[in-house]
Amino acid sequence: MQQLFYPFGMPLQKVEQKDKTPKKIFILGVYASAVHATVRDPNGKTLVKALAVASEPEIFWRGDNAADIIKQINVTDSRYTLSVPTDRAMNGPSGRTLDEYYLKPLNLERSDVWLSDLLPESRINPKQKAAIERLGLHSTIPEFNKTELNSVNRRSEILAELVASKAETLILLGDDPIKYFLKYATDTQYNKLSDFGATPETYGKPVAMNISGNNIQVVALCHPRQAGQLGASNLKWTNLHRNWIIEKTKEA
Repeated sequence: MQQLFYPFGMPLQKVEQKDKTPKKIFILGVYASAVHATVRDPNGKTLVKALAVASEPEIFWRGDNAADIIKQINVTDSRYTLSVPTDRAMNGPSGRTLDEYYLKPLNLERSDVWLSDLLPESRINPKQKAAIERLGLHSTIPEFNKTELNSVNRRSEILAELVASKAETLILLGDDPIKYFLKYATDTQYNKLSDFGATPETYGKPVAMNISGNNIQVVALCHPRQAGQLGASNLKWTNLHRNWIIEKTKEA
């Protein structure tokens, strides 16, 4: 595959689980994010508050060491300087949400889980693309297209990860992991999150399934965007997840 690059030259990297020892739980998300930097002119004027400039250093990155990562970028264009965004939410919001709203209620640490994404590389959105063009920069990273999630090869990779993890529980974050992985990995009628249950009594309840010859408890939860209200989100799923947190905290 052709090497792709962010503006300012950092190569796009595959972001995947590093600790590949057996885990209790396997968590499948949608796609990797990126490290974001504020772009300013030499006089300090902000040109872009948060531009994707590098791949996350780890899957579901929490935003730590963003300054060190940005400092490593060799900005040869004298028109621009890079710095850490003042808004902490620009780096690592999904990773922090995963820890606080998913792992903590389950009394789990990162060392207890194997993390994966349908698309293990970041993509740019239309606003990022427009900012890159406005600044006269160059990037070969494409815009996100959902057709990329429907990949036979990637499903095989995820299934191999799941088997290697030896996890007895599979947590799916949102509709897409159900639609693009679970439907193909097992004989199931579940097509989206609401099929698993959209009431306080049914949301987040495990369902036993056979995946690649292994009996696995499948738990469907909303995407971190909903749980942490990261940008546009659906209050229905936010409230259902908050109720789930309360119930799990009582069980702990």
